[in-house]
Amino acid sequence: MTPVKQKPAARIDKVNIPSDTFRELGHALVDQIAGLFERLPTAPVTAATNDEKIREMLQALNPASDNGQDAGPLLEKTTRLLFDHSLFNGHPKFWGYITSSPTPIGVLADMLAAAVNPNVGAYVLSPVATEIEKQTIDWIGRFMGYPAGGGLLVSGGNMANYVGFLAALRAATGTEAREKGLRNIDANLVVYCSSETHTWVQKAADLYGLGTDNIRWIGTDAKKRMNPVLLEEEIQADKAAGNQPFLVIGTAGSVGVGAVDPLDDLAALCEKYGLWFHIDGAYGGFASALPELKAQFAGLEKADSLAVDPHKWLYAPLEAGCALVKNPRHLTDTFSYHPTYFNFEHTRLNFIDYGPQNSRGFRALKVWLSAQHLGMEGHRQLIREDIALARYASDVLRAEPDFEVFSTELSISAFRYVPPALNAKIGEPETESYLNQLNQAILNQMEASGAFFMSNAVLDGKFVLRMCIVNFRTSAADIEAIPAYVRELGALIHKQKSQ
Repeated sequence: MTPVKQKPAARIDKVNIPSDTFRELGHALVDQIAGLFERLPTAPVTAATNDEKIREMLQALNPASDNGQDAGPLLEKTTRLLFDHSLFNGHPKFWGYITSSPTPIGVLADMLAAAVNPNVGAYVLSPVATEIEKQTIDWIGRFMGYPAGGGLLVSGGNMANYVGFLAALRAATGTEAREKGLRNIDANLVVYCSSETHTWVQKAADLYGLGTDNIRWIGTDAKKRMNPVLLEEEIQADKAAGNQPFLVIGTAGSVGVGAVDPLDDLAALCEKYGLWFHIDGAYGGFASALPELKAQFAGLEKADSLAVDPHKWLYAPLEAGCALVKNPRHLTDTFSYHPTYFNFEHTRLNFIDYGPQNSRGFRALKVWLSAQHLGMEGHRQLIREDIALARYASDVLRAEPDFEVFSTELSISAFRYVPPALNAKIGEPETESYLNQLNQAILNQMEASGAFFMSNAVLDGKFVLRMCIVNFRTSAADIEAIPAYVRELGALIHKQKSQ
């Protein structure tokens, strides 16, 4: 008989914070977060702290301590560090890269999701969470008028677009390429997109082995929308050269200026040539839910796959992207494998079969709760208000003699500061070069100041300031403060450069 080995010692108890202490810490943290939300309108958008200073402060928390630290003081110090030295995309004057103010209910949802901690890869591991994610996908499709047969929540727009890209590739190359790789495909596989398409397409072509040389960047019209005539010419040229076109990517809200491609025309060309039609709607796709913009998004419902970002225009906390497809079989054909250590065959929906992750967090909860809280009309109204504020910003700036407004599409307004003395010289190469430098300097100082936060676009060689409003905290008063601030900053920099 094998002797019984010594019984292991009792587990260390420090990890299990007592319930009363947990409540006390949790209540204090929620109070501090509520206080942060209250202070945001009068606080800086970002703190002017350099990277070396931040590293020093983090080191002072003694992260390499052998014996650890008490939870209460640790949480307090960490909260203060984050509140004092972060950029807040929830600030009413944050109009930079496209991440929105997080809804308060979404913040609470992330806490709830972490407490339950389901692995939303398999139904048996996450029965309620799986059903909530499925319902969230259905809700997003109905909200946009897209007939989604399936989909899944992912980290963001890049990943949602990757899912559609790879599904298109698999549909074009079949199971043989899945097993033997693209080296057995005789013709070069070619993808088509507008010259305004986000850089995710280059990453996808690189990651999936196509090579970026097989991307065809199609020219745009004056509003930065893909030109369907040029697209068809490129498709015909590739077919004549023996290449294999397989994918057209339409953009529903470009990152630069919010351009929406002529989606219906692109869908017709895809049907004509038997190509997969994918839409990158990461930023602007949700605006298709507005009845007054339906015509602008006509054809979105015809896409084989669609990428959107709830952490953009549904105001979900990061991370929350969503990939939708008409036919869920295209996802399972692309991603489903059944190793022997999975005992999931008896359940009807396992999201591991629909995307690249096995272990999956409960991203859907914050989107689902917000959908329940605000309803479709509440979300429509918030999007509508953001668009109205961007148009108001353009109107306010056009009324001023020292600003040049370039475009207003969806909730993006693109403009630049022009010193009055240079108005007559706009278009001259030397002046344009100087204005590019001046406006970049304005943006750099604005971002460092914490007063406002924008980003930039480059339009036909011109560096412009770019306001993208996906922010339910922004008001007309915030917009009205922009001209005086930028004028004062621009005039100061111009004076310094002229000396």
